[in-house]
Amino acid sequence: MKILNIKNGKTVLTYLAVLLIGILIGWLLIGGTEENGGQESLSTDHAAMDHAEGTIWTCSMHPQIQKDEPGNCPICGMELIPMKEDEDDGEAGQYSVKLSNAAMKIAEVEMTTIQKKAPYKEVYLPGKVMADERNIAELTARYPGRIEKLMVNFTGQEVRKGQVLAKIYSPELVTAQRELFEAIKFKETNPSYYKASRNKLKLWDLTDAQIDQIEKAGDVDFYFDVLSPISGTVTMRHIALGDYVKEGTALFQVVDLSHVWVMFDAYESDIPWIKMRDKIKFSIKSIPGREFESTVTFIDPVLNPMSRVAKVRAELDNPRDLLKPEMLADGILKTMLPGSGDQLVVPKSAVLWTGKKAVVYVMTSDHNNMFQYREIELGADAGDYYVIEAGLNEGEMVATHGVFKIDAAAQLKGEKSMMNPEGGKVSMGHNHGAMTGDKKATSVSDHGAHNMSQEEPMIMEKDMQVSEIFKEQLTEVYLVHLELQNAMYVADGSKVKIEASDVKESLEKVDMSLVKGEMHNHWMMGLPKLTVALDRIKGSDDIEEQRLAYADFTDALYSVIKMFGVVNETIYYQFCPMARNGEGAYWLSPVKEIKNPYYGDAMSSCGENKEVID
Repeated sequence: MKILNIKNGKTVLTYLAVLLIGILIGWLLIGGTEENGGQESLSTDHAAMDHAEGTIWTCSMHPQIQKDEPGNCPICGMELIPMKEDEDDGEAGQYSVKLSNAAMKIAEVEMTTIQKKAPYKEVYLPGKVMADERNIAELTARYPGRIEKLMVNFTGQEVRKGQVLAKIYSPELVTAQRELFEAIKFKETNPSYYKASRNKLKLWDLTDAQIDQIEKAGDVDFYFDVLSPISGTVTMRHIALGDYVKEGTALFQVVDLSHVWVMFDAYESDIPWIKMRDKIKFSIKSIPGREFESTVTFIDPVLNPMSRVAKVRAELDNPRDLLKPEMLADGILKTMLPGSGDQLVVPKSAVLWTGKKAVVYVMTSDHNNMFQYREIELGADAGDYYVIEAGLNEGEMVATHGVFKIDAAAQLKGEKSMMNPEGGKVSMGHNHGAMTGDKKATSVSDHGAHNMSQEEPMIMEKDMQVSEIFKEQLTEVYLVHLELQNAMYVADGSKVKIEASDVKESLEKVDMSLVKGEMHNHWMMGLPKLTVALDRIKGSDDIEEQRLAYADFTDALYSVIKMFGVVNETIYYQFCPMARNGEGAYWLSPVKEIKNPYYGDAMSSCGENKEVID
């Protein structure tokens, strides 16, 4: 009995010892965690206390997130940090945005220094071959009569100078011949009478050789020849066998095509670049692989009031009749702005357009990745550049690649931007990332500030990169919209409404979940503009109202295509200065040739290429 009690006592002591050790370990673990937690909480409290009241807390990866107190980013879950003074004001002051080095790399931002250059430009000139107006002969009847014989039976027939084209019977000429025979009898005694009789026949287009032949024959000729005054091609035949013609009636038109004109259309904005004797190279669409060269010999001083173009003429020999009237030509004239010298220029890729305003992003002089929104005044279009009239100075650096991403960052931050020219905070739309925010925050908290800096470029890459599937879906929207554009061109209002529905259906198939973060927010700001414009097109029966809405749709489509890109498409961004009641409007085309959807056949070629999007 005693032995049993001793054993039970030892067992109890063993359990008590284990329990005490477990309590001690638990206290150490829990107490340590609470201590650490207290320290972390204290650190956070001190962080908040260390900053003056009114400090703005932001996310290093999503600067549009700005709060009055510390916390976590609702998009990526990262801990908010106090906004640095240089992020808010900095050298650039108002209307500026700063990107991290990681953001600069992922957005592929490239810079160009503003400098002076001789503004050269390649001017595109559409045109067509025409006959030289100086080599056109119009044959008319010099005396009344009847067509007794035709030697030229069809147009296009080649003739030589002096060749007989037709024979005419004319009672008046018969009478004139008899007067000549009478005058011959008194040639010695009354030479003036004889001379007057010969001149009468000359006025009726008879040559000296024909009159001499009449005198020599001594008989009245009842049929007279109509002779070609030049060698060339009969382009018009106005008479038929047996026709009775009056004096002045048109008989034939003969054109010498051994020397031709090529008449080009120069758009109003290109005219200052063109001067006499400039070399122009051109190709003919029906003669592929062959290039022709000539010089400018004439510039029309008057513009066509409807198409807003002036005619520019080039001339060249055509000995083998290779060039035929009405053949279409595509000309390129490389020239320098007359009398300009070196001028400040800015690359076109640096310029964003907000209606009539031109905007660039200028890096501040300390080169700390701070970009300033700046409106500038542009002069002449110099090919890949614009001449700067005001707003930029030599030596300043502007962003020429990744500009839309800089603009998107400014827009989301609430600064002035192309899409938000008045500035102010923008609506963020719905947030797919908020549900995972707590998990991300926990992960960052667990790994510390070092891991946070490693995660920054990964988050930025996720935000800025665009899914290829998304690009393909956006490309499909662009391709479907071309049918809408064609319907605008032919001014078929009912077809326009059908095609607008097809475009909207294609737009609804774009999967917005394929783009994340800032890119997603940018899409959510562009999407309503696209849908509203399409609804306006579908809701109107007036083609002019539909075209106004289409201009707004094009503006929005251009913005999203520049931001997200397309797949395997070269797009020409084209501009008509007369659309929108003279304000001008753009459209997107798969070809360089101008085919204006705002005026259709009335002014099909009115417009110019502003940009090429690859």
